[in-house]
Amino acid sequence: MGDWLKNKCAQSDSVFIVGYESSSSLVGGIGTLLLAANNGDEIVYADSVGAGFREAQATNLRVTLDRLKRKRSPLACNGSRKDIVWALPTILAEIHCRGWTHEGKLRHASFKGVRDVQDNTDVFRIEDVL
Repeated sequence: MGDWLKNKCAQSDSVFIVGYESSSSLVGGIGTLLLAANNGDEIVYADSVGAGFREAQATNLRVTLDRLKRKRSPLACNGSRKDIVWALPTILAEIHCRGWTHEGKLRHASFKGVRDVQDNTDVFRIEDVL
């Protein structure tokens, strides 16, 4: 009888970073990134991710996002989160996830890094899962 091998199905997608929440444990760090994806001609909230970034990476990303800071959300949000720092959606993140829900939200996402090539045509299209 053969050995049983468990493989997790994961996919990699590109999404916009539209903001962050500060870290509660690291001064100047990021607790979670707020992400968005394409839906037709607009971008919509896709979920947040708080796993996968290293301390130095999160600190550098926060400096970059602070340069892109804006007062209002770049997308329509009906959440009640406080202390969000919104940013212009110009940075693309590569995330790994277990897929997307039928509501257009990420399943078990983790941050893998900022895309080297910032090409908006590579951003995930939510209408593909809705």
